[in-house]
Amino acid sequence: MENLIFSINATLPIFLLMVLGYVLSLLKLVSRDFAKQLNSFVFKIALPFELFVDMAGQDFASAWNGKFVLFCLAATFLSICLAALISRIVLRNDRAERGEFIQVAYRSSAAILGVAFIQNIYGEGHTAMAALMMIGSVPLYNIFAVIVLMTTAQDAQQQSADRQSLVRKTVLGIVTNPILLGIFIGFAWSLLRLPLPGIPKKVISDVGKMATPLGLIAMGAMFDPAAARKKAGPAIVASLMKLLVLEAVFLPAAVAFGFRGQQLVALTVMLGSASTVACYVMATSMGHEGTLTSSTVMMTTAGCSFSLALWLYILKSLALI
Repeated sequence: MENLIFSINATLPIFLLMVLGYVLSLLKLVSRDFAKQLNSFVFKIALPFELFVDMAGQDFASAWNGKFVLFCLAATFLSICLAALISRIVLRNDRAERGEFIQVAYRSSAAILGVAFIQNIYGEGHTAMAALMMIGSVPLYNIFAVIVLMTTAQDAQQQSADRQSLVRKTVLGIVTNPILLGIFIGFAWSLLRLPLPGIPKKVISDVGKMATPLGLIAMGAMFDPAAARKKAGPAIVASLMKLLVLEAVFLPAAVAFGFRGQQLVALTVMLGSASTVACYVMATSMGHEGTLTSSTVMMTTAGCSFSLALWLYILKSLALI
């Protein structure tokens, strides 16, 4: 019951912020153009700052576990492949929506919920496994999100005849992606044990804290119920995959590899937490409509409170955590 209450407390406010954005749009207090500007700010400034602070504050060097990191990386890569395979079955004729489906079906709120869940269960000072999980998953999340979204966007389809130009554009998009830059700079900062003075850290942290609320409000403001109903089928499939299928496939493998305790909790969050709001920010910033993405984010945010509690209950009942 404590885990269920914690899960609800962690995810219900996120869902309600999206509802707030939708209500503000109905009241004409937030326009669609303003919501797009918010998305741009979150994508280019706030979210990279947040990820930089998260990564720079972790002690990756002292807690290194190569086997665990490699498993997180492999599970993430195979999740992406599985999402791509299912997208071809669910969305045969819409390449742009396949790109949205793939990203939202594999990409979790791992960076946001991983540390929180482990601290809630094991107490403060036990976040090393969450940090290692982020090393194995978050960079791969973002690299493949850039590749998938750029190669399936509408303009990419129009330019598909010029493969060399598309490859150059994709590589450039990865190298200059603000979210990836925030992750890699933060990771290097942590490994080099560079200090982050109080005033700059406070400013960067405060800007980063705006990423989630502003991104969620913008998503809600741009949410179109009529369009969402048309995409309910793919959104439901993506949500089931995100909350249930990936857990059912990879958690038994993790147990077979000998992972227990904090490692399994971190993997559970990585595999089955809600699709992150960054999915919508990146999709709309890279030429996609975003309706399928926003619908899935809302569904998984509402559902993961219960699905994560279920998985944690199963692991606890089996004395694995």
